[in-house]
Amino acid sequence: MIRFAIVGCGHIAKKHAEAIMNSEGASLIAVGDTIEEKMKPFIEEFNIKGYTSLDELLADPEVDVINICTPSGYHANIAVQAAEAKKHIVVEKPIALTIEDTDRIINACNENDVKLAVVHPNRFRPALIKLKNLMTEGRFGKLSHANATVRWNRNQAYYEQAPWRGTKSLDGGVLMNQAIHNLDLLVWLMGDVEEVFSMDATRLRDIEAEDVSAGVVRFKNGALGVVEAAVTIYPKNFEESISIFGEQGTIKIGGQNANFIEHLVMEGFTEEDVEALKAEIKDDPFGKPGHQAIMEDMVLAIKEEREPVVTGEDGKRALQLVISLYESAASRQPIIIG
Repeated sequence: MIRFAIVGCGHIAKKHAEAIMNSEGASLIAVGDTIEEKMKPFIEEFNIKGYTSLDELLADPEVDVINICTPSGYHANIAVQAAEAKKHIVVEKPIALTIEDTDRIINACNENDVKLAVVHPNRFRPALIKLKNLMTEGRFGKLSHANATVRWNRNQAYYEQAPWRGTKSLDGGVLMNQAIHNLDLLVWLMGDVEEVFSMDATRLRDIEAEDVSAGVVRFKNGALGVVEAAVTIYPKNFEESISIFGEQGTIKIGGQNANFIEHLVMEGFTEEDVEALKAEIKDDPFGKPGHQAIMEDMVLAIKEEREPVVTGEDGKRALQLVISLYESAASRQPIIIG
């Protein structure tokens, strides 16, 4: 068994715990948090160890993998310390809040020969796996453009759950916290970005970071992209979608969480083919839970001595896009990447 420990017992930690317990070849043996009260539900439910000291947790020889579930601004220091303790790492999105911190994490993992996986679970949804396969096969032909849209609601009560939410130093706004999953998909599907131009605003939420953002991107392959992200949608989540447009095909993956094929027209696909594919996805729109897929992949990556499916470099690409959109909005100028 590969033995996991979770650092940070906030909201997302429960999802990590359940994913580990449901993953073949994995076991949860410990949690860590500076606030002892937050650990108690995990210790009692899973009959595991609890640590208020990160040093003591990392010194536990039984722990193979550290899952970092703290506020985003703390990811880098914890990850570097974990890597230096020779622990493999699963880190929640975003991998960090700066490229400098991201490079610190990646370098520490490389220097200490430990695995690094970033939690971008949407890649494992059946509709997006199908879309990725179609892209890899070149079924769209020459690409024209893509749209990445997140129209969600996060009300003021959400941000008041914890003082770090919505801050620039520990959390970020809609791009960094919510839309980064969709932006990861955009780069995963369309390839690297070379230029962005963006605007953002804080319109409805009393937070330091942005609650709405709109931007355009140019990919290195010449295609264009449109990014729209908001947590201001009334009164609840409306949609998350990603659309691809090419000379031989058009597709929109939509729904509240980008998990249904809402539109597909493609050269060589009959109407019956399309309806059959839509029905197949509708029968199982989420597939295996994304967090569980990431835990199981980490188990196999360790055993097979290979890289995880979602690497630190993948996390860096998504983060670089977010940061570039921020830089463009702040400067009111296009930003060239790389």
